[in-house]
Amino acid sequence: MMDQPSAIIGKSPAMAALLSVLAKAAPTDSTVLFTGEPGTGKTLLARALHAKSRRHAKPFVTVDFAAIPRDHQEAELFGYVDGALAHAPCGKTGLLEAAWGGTLFLDAIEAMDMTLQAKLARVLQEKQFEPMGAHHAQKLEVRVTAAATSDLEQEVAAGRFREDLFYRLNVIPLHLPPLRERGTDVLLLAEAFLSHFCATHEHKALMLSSEAQNILVRYPWPGNVRELETAMERVCVTAGGVIGLEDLSEKLRGKVGKVAVSPRSSGGLQQVGFVWPQLADLQAQGMGLKEFLDEIETRLLTEALAQAKGAQSQMAELFKIKRTTLIEKLKKKKLS
Repeated sequence: MMDQPSAIIGKSPAMAALLSVLAKAAPTDSTVLFTGEPGTGKTLLARALHAKSRRHAKPFVTVDFAAIPRDHQEAELFGYVDGALAHAPCGKTGLLEAAWGGTLFLDAIEAMDMTLQAKLARVLQEKQFEPMGAHHAQKLEVRVTAAATSDLEQEVAAGRFREDLFYRLNVIPLHLPPLRERGTDVLLLAEAFLSHFCATHEHKALMLSSEAQNILVRYPWPGNVRELETAMERVCVTAGGVIGLEDLSEKLRGKVGKVAVSPRSSGGLQQVGFVWPQLADLQAQGMGLKEFLDEIETRLLTEALAQAKGAQSQMAELFKIKRTTLIEKLKKKKLS
């Protein structure tokens, strides 16, 4: 993702609640555990936490356990002294020490070796650590934050993650909702990405047409913010002044169902009306009827939530249902 905290742009209720907790947690040294699907912006949120903390002038160091072989993870994290490892005669500073005074971000924590999990749990409890081969402990002077894509409680239950480490890390849990649950936040993010890429590529400013906005809000974004960023860079390179349907990829247009189009007099395509979904649409998505209808309802509720700015009475009027019925649906889909 581009080098700024764009993934935390948002006015949706879920993001507002998350940013409120972030602001309260930032001035403390409490351990924060970020969870969420890949591409939701966990690393950028961790950077934002560090930037708002009293340690902001010190290093922000990331350890990506998914990218480090398990038999090398301890050496990377703790470091080692001269002669500690047969294949490495010279010592190496570990990332715990490299982050001294700042923040250490443990990414993909579910990929950490189980033996190392036990050692890290002890370090977090005792607030000190020893490089491999050393005989004297060093004080732990870093704030530890972590991120996981997997459900760590399920990993603990399955015996793949240590319970003691989970509780040491899960002091302040922050869950990033997927982009499909952020309503019109997708448009705020899209505009931020377009502004960034237009400046980077020295491209004239671009605007999203209402048809393009409709597609972006309705598309499920399985790759989350990272996928949106890629899509906006692509249209920045290929589009003119106003981004229309023809500027969006077939993948984006196809995933939201059929879009009725006709030729514009000036060229290209324009949306002209409503098209009922057909059996072929259900089959193309690989869904059963219940799943397909549930997805349609979720998308309509998400769009209405954004349009009504969270006003439930107004949303109930849009759907012509009782407010109590609407509240029940929102709770069931965790959209309230």
